[in-house]
Amino acid sequence: MRAAGAARTLVVMLRDVTAHLTLDVRAPATLALALAVATGHDADERLEVTLDGVPLTPREVPDAHGTRLHVLDAGPGTLVVDYGATVRGRTTTPGASEADRLRYLRPSRYCESDSLGPTARAEFAGLAGQDLLAAVSSWVGTRLAYVPGSSLPTDGAVRTLLARQGVCRDYAHLVVALLRALDVPARLVGVYAPGLDPMDLHAVAEAWVDGAWRVVDATTLAPRSTLVRVATGRDASDTAFLSVHGGAADLTAFRVGAVVDELPDDDVRTLVTLG
Repeated sequence: MRAAGAARTLVVMLRDVTAHLTLDVRAPATLALALAVATGHDADERLEVTLDGVPLTPREVPDAHGTRLHVLDAGPGTLVVDYGATVRGRTTTPGASEADRLRYLRPSRYCESDSLGPTARAEFAGLAGQDLLAAVSSWVGTRLAYVPGSSLPTDGAVRTLLARQGVCRDYAHLVVALLRALDVPARLVGVYAPGLDPMDLHAVAEAWVDGAWRVVDATTLAPRSTLVRVATGRDASDTAFLSVHGGAADLTAFRVGAVVDELPDDDVRTLVTLG
């Protein structure tokens, strides 16, 4: 029995994430990497970049909503990137300004909410808040089949719905588009996802409901409470883990790791915020 007044043990969630990339740079290029955990996390990090074995030092460029880009100029050769972080505890997701809420109501390249309005209103009439998020998550999850390699990088929400299959970004795009069509601000987030199988970077949706950003993951492949934010934006065009500008580079190896000290259960009917 605990003695009266005895100190309580505070259990802090620990998450370890890693990413490894190998690129064949064929022509001098500027590379932008979105692999680092977003600002606000209590994290110990390491980032090592080499070109043909010679260390390079990328410059960190802040982007929207805590996204941290690491940008470097690389000549031809074999570029190797290794990132790792230990994340202690959870962080608070910032709120949304009026400009944010308006921005994430608009159609975007991969989330054609203007085209999906009739579908959204027919399927989810009368629903709001927590009930709406649960309904959209379940509807998308049951309408689509998760099939690796089934979609193109240029596919948006409309094509995903017609094809009835896709990967995590396709699920997230469709969720975002349906919610925006119902006047709910929604955006896409790239995350590390402990419990994901097969392991990779993951994409989920966030919706502004009851005064906070709530996570929606129609794939249900990883517990939402363990996800670690990396990049946030309108859709995949804002959240790519790698962008190549002004040259040519081929991705030849890519590995991701994400573990948590204890993997919790999840329920799509529960409101969850990233942290």
